[in-house]
Amino acid sequence: MTDQPLLKALAGQAVEPVPCWFMRQAGRFLPEYRKIRQEAGSFLDLCYNPELASEVTLQPLRRFDMDAAIVFADILLIPQALGMKVWFEQGEGPRLAPPVEQAGMTALSEPANMSLLQPVYETVKKTRQALTPEKSLIGFAGAPWTVATYMLRGQGSKDPASLRALYYQNPELVETLLEKISTATINYLSQQIDHGADAIQLFDSWAGGLPETLLHRLCLEPSQKIAVALKKKHPKTPIIIFPRGAGPSLTDYAEIPEFDAIGIDTSTPWNWVKKHISPKKTVQGGLDPLLVVKGGEEMVSAARKLKQVFAGSPYIFNLGHGFVPHTPPENVALLMQAIRQ
Repeated sequence: MTDQPLLKALAGQAVEPVPCWFMRQAGRFLPEYRKIRQEAGSFLDLCYNPELASEVTLQPLRRFDMDAAIVFADILLIPQALGMKVWFEQGEGPRLAPPVEQAGMTALSEPANMSLLQPVYETVKKTRQALTPEKSLIGFAGAPWTVATYMLRGQGSKDPASLRALYYQNPELVETLLEKISTATINYLSQQIDHGADAIQLFDSWAGGLPETLLHRLCLEPSQKIAVALKKKHPKTPIIIFPRGAGPSLTDYAEIPEFDAIGIDTSTPWNWVKKHISPKKTVQGGLDPLLVVKGGEEMVSAARKLKQVFAGSPYIFNLGHGFVPHTPPENVALLMQAIRQ
């Protein structure tokens, strides 16, 4: 059996002290990250620089001693491999061109240029070599629907209803795009595992707001396809699925044998999850990241309650979404103390 606490929890063990890591733990709120970010040039330049990306991946573990690092990259590297131009506008977020909604599938590469992502694999390899044996390295990708929402519109969408409307108007376009993303993502994640990733997380940040039938068709089924393919090649590598906003449909995810853990968001009731999800899967997450901004006793009390709810069940401490940029590092240090107690 592995000596990594995270992998023990993902294998279905109730581990004490509870293993922990945090979404968006690499960067954003750390001054040492911001220094490297300036040196690297653009955000994407940093993602494609194995030396600097590995350093950024390791920084939070040096400061806070989490149980896992998550490789520094971005979910929008797959659209680049599929032939889209990707850049980030200061203060406005990502831009992708040309939007698939306008240009159709003809603007995408066939097949995807997966060699473009070689620097990410080098980051994984360098980071795994630098980690001590008891620490885990998590590889990741965006789930197909979440990645598709950016590719379809050429930027992040604030209105999930408009994306549903697009699917109803042109289901063939959306389903073809999901298929392309899924195929590229299987290749991408398999390479991350080959280069040293101990576990994989799929981020489906835009799963919320979909009717149940569309949630299955657009989110659950494509993510399941990726998980099934990865398990065939890497049967011992655990997979975490984080379908933010899925609510009661998390019970459907819990029925998928290829998912080893279910990530829960800020709005999902902990006791409901303990009753309906914990008997079937390892649970991860749940703490409001804005509580870490506030810090103090309210944050500590919530962390202790979260641990108490899942005591005796396989659980990984994490947030219900990622750290926000103005999170005080000293509050993260206090949170780590509460988790380790």
